[in-house]
Amino acid sequence: MKLLVTGGAGFIGSNFIHYWLKNHPEDSIVNLDFLTYAGNLENLKEIEGNPNYSFVKGDILDKDLINDLVKETDTIVHFAAESHVDRSILDASAFLQTNVMGTLNLLEAAKNNGNKRFHHVSTDEVFGHLGPNDPAFNEETPYAPRSPYSASKAGSDHLVRSYFHTHQLPITISNCSNNYGPYQFPEKLIPLFITNLVEDKKLPVYGDGMQIRDWIHVDDHNRGVDMIINKGKIGETYCLGGDSEKANIEITKLILEKLGKGEEMIEYVEDRKGHDRRYAIDFTKAKMELGWEPQISFEDGMKSTVEWYLDNEEWWRNVKSGEYEKYYEKQYGRMG
Repeated sequence: MKLLVTGGAGFIGSNFIHYWLKNHPEDSIVNLDFLTYAGNLENLKEIEGNPNYSFVKGDILDKDLINDLVKETDTIVHFAAESHVDRSILDASAFLQTNVMGTLNLLEAAKNNGNKRFHHVSTDEVFGHLGPNDPAFNEETPYAPRSPYSASKAGSDHLVRSYFHTHQLPITISNCSNNYGPYQFPEKLIPLFITNLVEDKKLPVYGDGMQIRDWIHVDDHNRGVDMIINKGKIGETYCLGGDSEKANIEITKLILEKLGKGEEMIEYVEDRKGHDRRYAIDFTKAKMELGWEPQISFEDGMKSTVEWYLDNEEWWRNVKSGEYEKYYEKQYGRMG
């Protein structure tokens, strides 16, 4: 099978490419990424010489490029997205362009080139937020996005679903909970806090730190995407969760403990605007139909994640300093 993976230089996308080539060595992957700030080809350095892997620097807003790539593709796995909520609050325009119009371009190319198989990777944030005793999100939960980011992802989900109903495009959608693991850009909570402590910097905790998220290891997530692509029912959505609801302050204290630091390193900061209080995912459908459930416990996943960041200090220091961008500008031109 020939896969086109969009956003494959980002956190989840690069882990997906590693996962797929390891588990499906007979398949080939074209990685399309615009190398925006969160795209980092260092994530994929060890497979650069793999004959079944190639990289194309390009924008999913470039219709001609997308069409040319989709022509040679069997399956599109669409990770590419602007995804940082704080950035969407400051300026939502890039989120609408990439997440909605970029998805539309990919759908059109898939439709116009023989109705190619299309898997769309989305988020639990499209469902809004939950009260402390509310049941977890599932595939029937009404959409109620509360940030510009989640609104843009909701729009893209609706577009993907519409192409199934209108054009019979063979699509599937996955909505996952908060991912963590190797290669995550250190603006996100877990890598930011680990690397800040190594640098002896404070940990900025929003509000009271009691916002609850369901955490899934990126390898569990990508195994779920694999099973949806190969076993999922066309036109269906599958929710992928980690069965690990944790408050942000709980995560913070766990990281402090693992790095041998005290709670004086916590710095409570003004809460994010419209900060969702709780997310949780009910993955019963994926378990019943696909046989999928998370296999990596939060305890084991956090242990390996902390170790990875401690063992890969050069990687995250290059990201935090911006050096990774300078290196690839020489090869591919200005970052997207």
